[in-house]
Amino acid sequence: MQLEHYISDLLYRYDCVTVPEFGSFLTQRKSAQVHDSTNAFYPPKKQLSFNEQIQNNDGLLVRYIADVEKIPFETAAQNLSKRVKSLKSYLVEGETLSFENIGELILNNEGKIEFNPSYHLNYLTDAFGLSQFVSPAVTRVVYKEEAETIERVIPIAVTPEKRQSKSYLKYAAIAVVALGLAGFGFNNYVNTVAQHNQIAQEEANTQLDSQIQEATFVISNPLPAITLNVNKQTGNYHIVAGAFRVEENSDKKVAELQEQGFKARKIGANQYGLHQVAYASYTSREEANNALNSIRTEQNKDAWLLIKSLD
Repeated sequence: MQLEHYISDLLYRYDCVTVPEFGSFLTQRKSAQVHDSTNAFYPPKKQLSFNEQIQNNDGLLVRYIADVEKIPFETAAQNLSKRVKSLKSYLVEGETLSFENIGELILNNEGKIEFNPSYHLNYLTDAFGLSQFVSPAVTRVVYKEEAETIERVIPIAVTPEKRQSKSYLKYAAIAVVALGLAGFGFNNYVNTVAQHNQIAQEEANTQLDSQIQEATFVISNPLPAITLNVNKQTGNYHIVAGAFRVEENSDKKVAELQEQGFKARKIGANQYGLHQVAYASYTSREEANNALNSIRTEQNKDAWLLIKSLD
């Protein structure tokens, strides 16, 4: 069983992939980074970690193995259990477990599993096709300092030009004074016209405001307010009842489950284009696991837990 390949496939789509009775591989989104000294740009990615405390079987990994290998769910669970026992025996013997494109697992002196993640693969699908690159250093400041140095070495001086006085400039000055007096009278006329236009505009605005006030409508009997109470399903933990290729069938399944008392709803299509229906959604993993065990016992033994954000 190529267990690491199955785990690697699921890490692209889920933030938590649990190996029953062994531990869980977790992913956390990490923003893009820039290395100050090397000018290297790193794209956003999913950072891998391992939690030995989360060992409850949520059905995700077993269901995926069963679908890929075309075997019953129970058979896949038994094969996975055997694989986990052999992995534990390797760790106890002091060997290092190497999962391709995931990382290495080793047992420390305290009997706890230590995980060293691999950085060869980026599980963040939003960053597909992006790779790190190194940018040349920006040298704007250096150029500015060089320009300032040149200015200090070669100062720029402006020498005013000497001009000879000519007699015809006197006559030109007299003409300018005459034109100025004529222009003064013309400006007074223009200012008078502008003032008149401003007064007329203000009167028109006043009349318009008065008409608007007269046209105001008053509703004496407003309609009473209506309050609707809507319960919205929240939570990232969904108990999946089934997936349907025809969306009408998923609607029928939702109606059927709601008649049975479940808070059923559609939670979108999966990667195969199948419309998924959930019994209910929960905000905590513990609450979802308790409900999943109850549904498997009383309703559907093939129900499984999906961790997915629907925001």
